[in-house]
Amino acid sequence: MGSKPAAGNPDDYKIKDTKPQLGERWPHGGMRGGSGWISSDRVTSTYDLVEQMYYLYVRVVKARDLPINPLTASCDPYVEVKLGNYKGKTQHFEKRTYAEWKQVFAFSKEKIQSTVVEVYVKDKDMIARDDYLGKVVFDMNEVPTRVPPDSPLAPQWYRLEDRRGDKKSKGEIMLAVWMGTQADEAFSEAWHSDAATVHGEGVYSVRSKVYVSPKLWYLRVNVIEAQDVESQDKSQPPQVFVKAQIGNQILKTKLSATKTANPLWNEDLVFVAAEPFEESLVLTLENKGSSKEEIVGRLVLPLNVVEKRLDHRPVLSRWFNLEQFGFGMLEGERRMELKFSTRIHLRVSLDGGYHVLDESTMYISDQRPTARQLWKKAIGILEIGILSAQGLQGMKTKDGKKTTDAYCVAKYGQKWVRTRTILENFNPKWNEQYTWEVYDPCTVVTLGVFDNSHLGGEQAGTGKDARIGKIRIRLSTLETDRIYTNSYPLLVLQPSGLKKTGELQLAFRFTCLSLANMIYLYSQPLLPKMHYQHPLTIHQLDSLRYQAMNIVAVRLGRAEPPLRKEVVEYMLDVDSHMWSMRRSKANFFRIVSVFSGAISMSKWLGDVSNWKNPITTILVHILLFILVCFPELILPTVFLYMFLIGIWNFRSRPRHPPHMDTKLSWAEAVQPDELDEEFDTFPSSKAQDVTKMRYDRLRSVAGRIQTVVGDIATQGERFQALLSWRDPRATCLFVIFCLIVAVALYVTPFKIVLLVAGMFVLRHPRFRSKMPSVPSNFFRRLPARADSML
Repeated sequence: MGSKPAAGNPDDYKIKDTKPQLGERWPHGGMRGGSGWISSDRVTSTYDLVEQMYYLYVRVVKARDLPINPLTASCDPYVEVKLGNYKGKTQHFEKRTYAEWKQVFAFSKEKIQSTVVEVYVKDKDMIARDDYLGKVVFDMNEVPTRVPPDSPLAPQWYRLEDRRGDKKSKGEIMLAVWMGTQADEAFSEAWHSDAATVHGEGVYSVRSKVYVSPKLWYLRVNVIEAQDVESQDKSQPPQVFVKAQIGNQILKTKLSATKTANPLWNEDLVFVAAEPFEESLVLTLENKGSSKEEIVGRLVLPLNVVEKRLDHRPVLSRWFNLEQFGFGMLEGERRMELKFSTRIHLRVSLDGGYHVLDESTMYISDQRPTARQLWKKAIGILEIGILSAQGLQGMKTKDGKKTTDAYCVAKYGQKWVRTRTILENFNPKWNEQYTWEVYDPCTVVTLGVFDNSHLGGEQAGTGKDARIGKIRIRLSTLETDRIYTNSYPLLVLQPSGLKKTGELQLAFRFTCLSLANMIYLYSQPLLPKMHYQHPLTIHQLDSLRYQAMNIVAVRLGRAEPPLRKEVVEYMLDVDSHMWSMRRSKANFFRIVSVFSGAISMSKWLGDVSNWKNPITTILVHILLFILVCFPELILPTVFLYMFLIGIWNFRSRPRHPPHMDTKLSWAEAVQPDELDEEFDTFPSSKAQDVTKMRYDRLRSVAGRIQTVVGDIATQGERFQALLSWRDPRATCLFVIFCLIVAVALYVTPFKIVLLVAGMFVLRHPRFRSKMPSVPSNFFRRLPARADSML
C-alpha cells in the first residue's frame, strides 16, 4: 500500500467500498471477563460510525500523607504509571506531602503486554536516583468496564504498598482504573501510550481538538465628506483623500475632485473584522495637493461602539472631530486651539446581514449571515467517523528511515475538528466521530490529512505540517439517513507530478430533520438576501475573501494546539484563483463537455436531414406533421421526454459521492514545466529566461483566445449591420426581403409555414447543393468593425 500506484491503473484513483465493524460492542466483565456481548439496545448511537478502540484508563487524582525523606526533610512527589513496556509520568511537586495532579493516562488495549498495571509514587531527586515511596497494583482481570453513558467511575483512596506488597503505615493515593473506549470523556485530554515519545510543548499538538472559526463581520465605512480641511501650504487649497486601516487592511478613497477645504466623496470602504474586536478603525485625512503627501487629521474609532445592522437600511451618519496634525511641539497653545478644527462625516456599520466568505463559493460550507438573529433552523445533522488511513507515504526522515506522524482535519461551517496525531505509523487508526448541524444541503465538507512536524525535539517549530491529501464531500449528493463507508484516495499534485499518498477511510451519514424545509431551501437564494439587495463588487468579494482567510488562519493559529497557517490555507484553497495552465485546459474541456450534448444533437439532426438512416428521417417527418397539426403537444412532449430520460437514468445513478477526478483535472496529462509554473511563487521567483518562455507561451494561448473572442464579436456586428446601413445595398436588400416575408406570412397560415420550412430542412440530399446557402453567403458578406481596428 505504501508504494506509488501505477499511472495506468485508474482504480487506484477511485473511491472503494469498505465494510468496517461500526458501532459499540462491549465484552462482559472487562478485558478478559467472559465471551458474550452486551445487547445493542444498551448502546448509545453517539459513536456508531467508528470502530471501537479499547483503552485502559488510569486517573491519578491526588496523594496525601506521603512520607518525608529523612536526609532532605522534604518530599518532591510524582506518580509513574507502568503497564508492560509503557510508562507515563505526572509532573513533580516540590516539598509537598500532599499533591494533586488530576491527570488521566490511556493505554491502548491492542498493545497491552502485561496482566497488571502498576502505579508508583516516587520522590524526585535531582542528584541521585529517585526514591521509592510506594505503589498500588491492579490485576487486569479485575478492572471494571465503563459503558457509556454511565457516569464516570468514582476514584478511591488506596494505601501505598512497599516493594514486597505489604501495606505501608503512611501514604495514600486516590485513583480510578477502568476499561473504556474513545467515547470516554477522558479520551481527548488523556496522556496516550502511543505518544509516549513526545515531550514538552509537543504533547499538546498530538491531542484531538475542536475549533470554532472567529465570528466575521463586514465593516462598511461610508466616507461622505469633510469640513474645514487646512493645509500647511496656505497658498493653495488642499486636495485630500481618506485612508482607512484595520490591522493589515488598508483602503483609500479617491482624491477629491477639486481643491477645496470641504471635499465630498460619498464612497463605501468595506473591511473584514473578527470578534472579539482587537483592532480599531484608524482613519487619516491626507493632502496630496502639495509635492508630498501630508497628514491633515486622524481618527481612531473602536469597533465596539460601531452600530450593527441586520438589513440594508442605512444607519445614522455622524460627524467626527479629527486629531490635528502638522504643528510643531513649540506651538502647544495653537495646537490645542486647532485640535478639533477639521471634521469628517461618516456612516459606519457592522453589516450582519451578509455571509462573510472565507472560502470559495464553489465549495462553500456555510451560507448563514453573520447575525445569529437571522439564522434559520437546522435542516439536518452531518456525522462523520474518521476511521483510519492506509498506505501513507513517508513524509520525513527520522533516524535514517522514512516516517509519518499523521492527523486529520475536517472543516464544515464554523466548526473545525482535528484528530489526535498517530506517531510513526503508515496505517494510522483514529476512529473519532464528529457531528455538525446542517443549515443548507448545497454545501461541502472538506477533510485533509497532514503530517505533524511540531512534536518537540530539535526540529520543533522549524518545519511546516506537510500535506498528505484532501477530499471534499458535497452533502447534496448524499442520500439521507444512509451510512456511507468508503475509502478515498488521497491525491496530491506535486512539482514532480500526480502522486497518491494513501487512502482515507471514512464513515458518514447525513440525517434529515425536516424534508419540507430542505425542499424549500432549493427555491431560496444561495447567499443571504443582503448579497442581492446591496451587492458587493467582484473585486471587493475577492479582496475580502483573502482578508477573511488571513484572519481565520491567524486566530486558529493562536489556539492550543494551534491549527497552523499552512493547514488552514490548504483547507480553504487560498491559492485557487492563481493562474494555472493545467486548470485552464481542464476548464476549457469542461465547457466542451457541457456543450457536447448540443453538439451531438446537431450532428444527429444533420444525419436526419441528410437521410443517413431513411427510417429515422421518415419517423421525424411523421413527428413534424403531428407537431404542426397539434402544436399544443410540443411543450408537454418536451417535458415528458425529459421526465422519461430522468427515470431511465435513475438505474445508472452514481452510487458514490463524487471525488477528485484526475482526468477532469488534467492531473495525469500535465507537462512538468506547467506544474513547475503552477507551484511558482507570486511574484515569480524563477530565472529570467524561464519567466520569458512562460510569458511567451501565455501570449500564445491568449492570442488564440483573442482570435476566438474577435470572431464572436464579428458575427454579432454582422447582425447589427443588417439594419445599420453600413452596407447600403445589403441593408436595402434585407429591408425589401423583410417586407416580402411579412406580407407572405400574413396571408399564409402559420402551420403551412412551419410545415414547408420543416420539409425544406429535411429535404433529400439529391435536392441539396454542396455550395453554401444563399442566406449564409449574404451574411458572410456583411461588414464588421474588424477593419476599423488598429
